[in-house]
Amino acid sequence: MSSIVHKIHGLTRDIGFPVRRLLPSAAARTVGPFVFFDHMGPVEFDAGTTEGDVRPHPHIGLATVTYLFSGAMMHRDSLGVVQRITPGAVNWMASGRGIVHSERVPDDIREQKVPVHGLQMWVALPAAVEDGNAEFVHYAADAMPTVEVDGASLHVLVGSAFGVTSPVRPASPTLYVAATAPAGSSLTVPAEVSERAIYVVKGALAIDGEAIEAGTLAILAPGVSAQVSVSSDAVFMLLGGEPMPEPRFVWWNFVSTSKDKIEAAKLAWTARDKSVFPDIPGETEWIPLPAGR
Repeated sequence: MSSIVHKIHGLTRDIGFPVRRLLPSAAARTVGPFVFFDHMGPVEFDAGTTEGDVRPHPHIGLATVTYLFSGAMMHRDSLGVVQRITPGAVNWMASGRGIVHSERVPDDIREQKVPVHGLQMWVALPAAVEDGNAEFVHYAADAMPTVEVDGASLHVLVGSAFGVTSPVRPASPTLYVAATAPAGSSLTVPAEVSERAIYVVKGALAIDGEAIEAGTLAILAPGVSAQVSVSSDAVFMLLGGEPMPEPRFVWWNFVSTSKDKIEAAKLAWTARDKSVFPDIPGETEWIPLPAGR
């Protein structure tokens, strides 16, 4: 019997470059604390342009997790952090009550036509800390433990899995693992957290005998292990954790337990209230609130 309860294929959106949005969806709005999941690229950007740049924008009530397979992005934020994001590294930015950041394609990536390919997740912050101070922590790729299990190479990005623990310290129980597995390999995914999903980045596999193609997010049933069998060389992600006890409201780049806090964030961003959303040193642009919302 298959442990899959939903298969989500996502919707492709053009935000200046193609992204596949998997969460939120009609079938599942969240998986554990994950409230947002975009698969971006792979895409090449032209030299001398700003294609692919994400101008300064605000967040509240969440932590962003950016993970790249190829290319690079340059992160800047209102804390004054400037950090190049590279493949295999984890960048954990907790917004707390307010942060502003930008992500731009570096000139060398444009000039060398290196495809930018990666995932961006949002993790809801627990109610007790959603109004806390913002922070940004960068973890290099080699800081993440890697373990070989049944032919698969597992890069444990957040949480504990397969006998190892990531140095990333989320605010609530969270699981995030990047797996590379050759054709013919297999892996048992234990039921160590309440909610889990597997996303196939490339290649193809089966979960408990049910075929899953690239670009599919498979939501797993709670409380049971799942058997992954790889039919062609694959890269896939395991994500999940414990869900938030309270519902979350999501509007544009804001996540909160309270609609009133989201309304206040809208007003603060429109008014450019620097006590809530400080400027990013060296940045002069900004993205206004979406029209008509």
